[in-house]
Amino acid sequence: MAFVDEVKIHAESGKGGDGVIRWLRTKESARGGPSGGDGGRGGDIVLVGVRDLSALSYYRHKKKFHAEDGEAGKGELKHGANGEDTFLKVPIGTLAHVFETGKEYEITKEGEHIVIFRGGNGGLGNARFKSSTNQNPFQQTVGKEGKGGNIEFILKIIADAGFIGLPNAGKSSLLNALTRAKSKIGAYPFTTLEPNLGDFYGHIIADIPGLIEGASSGRGLGIKFLKHVERTGILIHLVSADQDDPIAAYREVRKEIELFGHEISKKREIIVLSKIDLVSSQECETKIQLLSREIGKEVLSVSLENQVVLKEFSKHLSKILKNIE
Repeated sequence: MAFVDEVKIHAESGKGGDGVIRWLRTKESARGGPSGGDGGRGGDIVLVGVRDLSALSYYRHKKKFHAEDGEAGKGELKHGANGEDTFLKVPIGTLAHVFETGKEYEITKEGEHIVIFRGGNGGLGNARFKSSTNQNPFQQTVGKEGKGGNIEFILKIIADAGFIGLPNAGKSSLLNALTRAKSKIGAYPFTTLEPNLGDFYGHIIADIPGLIEGASSGRGLGIKFLKHVERTGILIHLVSADQDDPIAAYREVRKEIELFGHEISKKREIIVLSKIDLVSSQECETKIQLLSREIGKEVLSVSLENQVVLKEFSKHLSKILKNIE
């Protein structure tokens, strides 16, 4: 199923059932006291958090949802049945924006339930209106209408760490090697058109789509890239060793992050020189020292072609993630 991270739907909660006018029938009288029951409550529209990144794909084709209406009241003081709720499954990290009210609801945990539209209350039956001065009331009320509106679901992935960097920095390949996530790989820009997730010893790592200059203003896949970075714990910034100017490559990504704002630039960042097998050991060391000196942070290195180096990187990354728990 295709990955969808933004979709719009329309949903409405159920209308409350009407109260009714009914009478108790007795041997003495065809019409005894009032016995009309209340109507049932309309069903709610409820968001439910699930661990399925493709959950929003369901809403590509089905756009309208309506919870069940409440049942009308019955005689003998019987209450009408409540309408069934409608549950909208969304991935963890989904933000639901209701256009008509401007309200936003956020799902952050698996199994979390959030009611966004409550069903209408049921109407009152005539038994409710009996009093000392009104023994045979003919009053009843109709059920309240449900509520609804247009909703936009926006998925912002929540991950413990996210691989960022320019296209072809080796993010997908590294994620595959560490987590067997089966990300698509190709030697061309924008290989990753959607975020991929992998489980790394209980920690979720996201391979975030690459970006180009101008991403913060919407160029290329930029906004999608930055939106997903917004919900990631640690940034693991990959700079390919075959870059002629690794500092420029690093700063290009950082520039877009800082222009986008949303506190992303303040996240902890781990810098990794990737694909070190493409350069000599001397050039690799020179670039590591250059990055470390210019940026002022420790720089790790990794190669998928050298299992010893990959294993050491994996151990180092595991320690880093354990320390943030």
